[in-house]
Amino acid sequence: MKFPFKPDAGPVLVRARPSGPKGDAVARMVLDTGATSTLVNWHVAVLLGYDLSTAPERIQITTGSGIEFAAQITLERIEALGKVSTSFPVLCHTLPPSAGVDGLIGLDFLRGQRVVLDFRSGMLTVD
Repeated sequence: MKFPFKPDAGPVLVRARPSGPKGDAVARMVLDTGATSTLVNWHVAVLLGYDLSTAPERIQITTGSGIEFAAQITLERIEALGKVSTSFPVLCHTLPPSAGVDGLIGLDFLRGQRVVLDFRSGMLTVD
């Protein structure tokens, strides 16, 4: 599948549809090949019906600002880049409002796929 992106304007944005106990949402996420794990913003997880105060695991993560801990939940489903994954573990953390996105698509979501980022044509191909 092919997805256009703006090669000369900021990060590569991806439309995703995470699902939880209260339904699903359309999320604007960054394709982040530097992130080992997929991450959703705290407010998205709450909107989907997850109670993060009872999340069984807190995972240590390294961010640009240091070491922090993030709750780990299992999304019922997430759809992005033409791929659907069920029972998919993600990290939940607060992203700064200035980020303007709802999360990050990490390497864990891309594993097993062939991903081509063509910055000349502005086309992301996943198969």
